[in-house]
Amino acid sequence: MAVPKRKTTPSKRGMRRAHDAIKADAYVEDKTTGELHRPHQMDLKTGMYRGRQVLKVKDRI
Repeated sequence: MAVPKRKTTPSKRGMRRAHDAIKADAYVEDKTTGELHRPHQMDLKTGMYRGRQVLKVKDRI
């Protein structure tokens, strides 16, 4: 069985855990509609991405 030779210091333990924090999701506001959406994702309501129409949006029934 593997056993550590030395005790891990609190500093090294903290450095290892530096990326474990839960971060809030990033959202950006659409310039035309003002809706919030994830960055680099198209707006599902309008079908627009970076100023271009990439998806035909169906009318609501």
